[in-house]
Amino acid sequence: MKNRLLYFFLFALSAMFFACSDYDSYSNDQSFRLEFSDDTVRFDTLISTISSPTKTLYVFNNNSNGIRISNIRLLKGSESLFRVNVDGEFLVQGSGNDYLIRKNDSILVRIEVTMPENGTTDTVSYSDELLFSLENGIQQRVLLTAGSVDAYIIHGMYIASDSTLNSDKPYLIYDSLVIAKGGKLNLLPGTMLLMHDSTAVDIYGRINARGTIEKPVVFRGARTDRMFDYLFYDNTPSRWKGITIHEGSYNNSFVNCDLHSGRWGIRADSTSLDEITFTMQNCIIHNVGGDGLYLSNCNAEILNTQISNTLGDCVHVFGGVYTFCHCTIAQYYPLSYDRGDALYVSNTDADGLHHELRYIQFLNSVITGYADDVIMGSLSPDYEDSDYYYFQNCFLRTIGENDEDHFVACKFENEEMELQGEKNFKVFDTYNFIYDFTPDSLSEIRNMADPLLMNGLTTDRLGRSRSADEAPDAGCYEYLLPAKE
Repeated sequence: MKNRLLYFFLFALSAMFFACSDYDSYSNDQSFRLEFSDDTVRFDTLISTISSPTKTLYVFNNNSNGIRISNIRLLKGSESLFRVNVDGEFLVQGSGNDYLIRKNDSILVRIEVTMPENGTTDTVSYSDELLFSLENGIQQRVLLTAGSVDAYIIHGMYIASDSTLNSDKPYLIYDSLVIAKGGKLNLLPGTMLLMHDSTAVDIYGRINARGTIEKPVVFRGARTDRMFDYLFYDNTPSRWKGITIHEGSYNNSFVNCDLHSGRWGIRADSTSLDEITFTMQNCIIHNVGGDGLYLSNCNAEILNTQISNTLGDCVHVFGGVYTFCHCTIAQYYPLSYDRGDALYVSNTDADGLHHELRYIQFLNSVITGYADDVIMGSLSPDYEDSDYYYFQNCFLRTIGENDEDHFVACKFENEEMELQGEKNFKVFDTYNFIYDFTPDSLSEIRNMADPLLMNGLTTDRLGRSRSADEAPDAGCYEYLLPAKE
């Protein structure tokens, strides 16, 4: 019995020895190669002097035995701008020696880069190679690339007088941007504000943001890299806070502006309905984590503007005076079924606070979305039969019919239409967060606007003529006629 136990123990011990020996063994077979999760590690356009996010490269050994790597190094050595960590240890002076990858195993390589200021307004590209020299004499390499732009880096911006920002390079803004009472901020064509995730724009004075179609004023998040290979952070919501126009701020102007990826778009509050709070023309508010426009007891005019894809309501109105003309309000927020409405109108909030809804009118506009009815509201009984709200020549996804008090010459989406919902539009790519709300050639949005209601908007948001075919289209985009041969 004792001999049997001894033999069993010796057998188990030898099996463990040979197993461990096989586990730690390696080969110099020249047919062996490493495999990489990527052949190129790309850093999208970074801000100069700001450290990049960390990228991870997986290095696999899918061969029948272990592989020894005699050296891993950056081609540019200690002069390289890239920083590389291999299995928890940084490459010293851009080089490291003696790595073993067992069969069917892998190692992690983490890579960062900080780009220096380049002194120009251009995007500057930089590259290096990460070389893997195997003990079997084989050398393999992975390309590392990065691009960067210079930016003004601001930790808190306070505007107390009439001020104009430069437009030659972006502003990376931490903390907050405050326009004080009595202050005025002018934003020129091409000005880009990159907002850190805790940054809000608070307007107590006045803002005059006037871009052009070719060079819009841009309000966006600061992340310039990708969340996934197919998805930029810039195409996701809640990357920064948003814009708030505070009580007592009047005569604000947004022309050819692009506001996206915030936790909200614009919140506006004012106490007097006799003075304009803000005007907005040829703008876009898109892909935000709350309401696109939250308008509380103010006076606003919104023209040729797209407000789309919000977790809250695209437009939420609580009392006030408003005109929307040639607007596209589209609720196709892709990240939650619990998304808000395209339009919500009320004169009383959840706490019973009442604000006068003097009037709200929608002319030549499109209001649509995923839900069967995307236009909702809560109005006192005395408003229901009045003309305080008015839609004319609009394309609407709601349950309704034309009447002289509220809906005139409108089209209501229904099952009999050839195109419904998102099929009304040119490009609809929820996977990549890419949307083009230009009407499809077969959409009933086309040619339904009234030229007498255009408020001088002879071109659409992108500058395309509204008189190129038989009648203007509803919404902020005109169907693009095929080029003549």
